[in-house]
Amino acid sequence: MDIIGGILWPIKWVIEAILVGFHSLLTMAGMESAAGITWVLSICGLVVVVRAALIPVFVRQIKSQRKMLEISPELKKIQDKYKGKKDQFSREAMSRDTMALYKKHGTNPLSSCLPLLLQMPIFFGLFSVLNDAYADRPGVGLLDARLSAEFGSAELFGIAPLGSSIASSEGNVAVIIIAVILVILMTGSQFITQLQIMSKNQSPEMKASPMYRQQRIMLYLLPLVFVFSGFAFPIGVMFYWFTSNIWTMVQQFIVIRNMPTPGSEAAQAREARLARKRQRKGLPDPDDEAPGTIAVEEPKKAQRQQPVSKQRAKKKKKS
Repeated sequence: MDIIGGILWPIKWVIEAILVGFHSLLTMAGMESAAGITWVLSICGLVVVVRAALIPVFVRQIKSQRKMLEISPELKKIQDKYKGKKDQFSREAMSRDTMALYKKHGTNPLSSCLPLLLQMPIFFGLFSVLNDAYADRPGVGLLDARLSAEFGSAELFGIAPLGSSIASSEGNVAVIIIAVILVILMTGSQFITQLQIMSKNQSPEMKASPMYRQQRIMLYLLPLVFVFSGFAFPIGVMFYWFTSNIWTMVQQFIVIRNMPTPGSEAAQAREARLARKRQRKGLPDPDDEAPGTIAVEEPKKAQRQQPVSKQRAKKKKKS
């Protein structure tokens, strides 16, 4: 076993256990054991388990994004301080100051990518499990020879093997069409997820920061990853990726709707939504003055009378 095989071994074992678990439930429910749709739904079950386990990491990602937003003015000060200084000493000093700022506030830009990074080993583990099954090799755990053969020969709608990709389809039109449709769906879901974050859940301060410009570049670059990967990855793995994208899109929608970034367009929409809800129920606005309280005006200070001499006072009376 090579080094990569040794690293992936425990990941593949867990993946097989989850796949076989969902496959057993589906066959007990009456679905055909060797059918492609049964294995596709088992892959969807794998996504549900993995993404549910990553929810604490997702919460940490949200907190990290909020902290990055809070420190963006300080970050800009550091960037302005070293603006135009391209010597090595200045670059090192800027990097030190930036890292010290991240450490002080307990955040890091990498935290924003953590859910995606943690999914990559699982993604490659599934890729390896599917490839082994497609090559008539038994799994490392619960995917025994019989189940591995079923998984490897499973065909979606009876025409497209789950272990086949555009690159290895040998002209199978059904595989190519399904793969292209999945690439379009993956690209669209990824783009919509990023777009709803950037258009609705960013404050004006964040939109003026350099980090926002980097995110805009990623908005258009990330979908291209799916275009290239869709050519090489098997259909079964693409189903995993697409289902995971749908999970992310729904998860982001719920977070943006219920816990938007303060000052963002989504936060304003939530305030308006809550106000309409209070109005329908006849509840008072918490920002208004509490009923029953009486405003007490502070006594106005009397203007001090300037002393006037007797002679001047007489002149005033005469006038």
